[in-house]
Amino acid sequence: MKLFNKKDTHELPMGQKSKRGLAVYAAVVLMLCCCTTTAFAAGDPIAVVNNLSDFIFGLIRAIGMILLGFGIVQIGLSLKSHDPSQRANGFMTLAGGVVITFAKEILTLIAG
Repeated sequence: MKLFNKKDTHELPMGQKSKRGLAVYAAVVLMLCCCTTTAFAAGDPIAVVNNLSDFIFGLIRAIGMILLGFGIVQIGLSLKSHDPSQRANGFMTLAGGVVITFAKEILTLIAG
């Protein structure tokens, strides 16, 4: 039983320019894969991980500070408008901002 008939196969037309471009692309990919060199780290790899950790925790601290400010504004607006649900949301936002701001210190206390 034949799976493919010659009539069923359709070939895409490929001109001389396309064939040349494909050959150049294949040669460049082959050259990049075969001509790689080993890169050695300049310093301690743990220092790189610690720097990345400090950067990420710095971003988290900035988000926590923004939430702290937003929580304070919400509490102030709720005191002005006498809205207890907005006051509760403000205190929750303030508490969340404190937890997020001091996340690194909390994790170091937990981990020991």
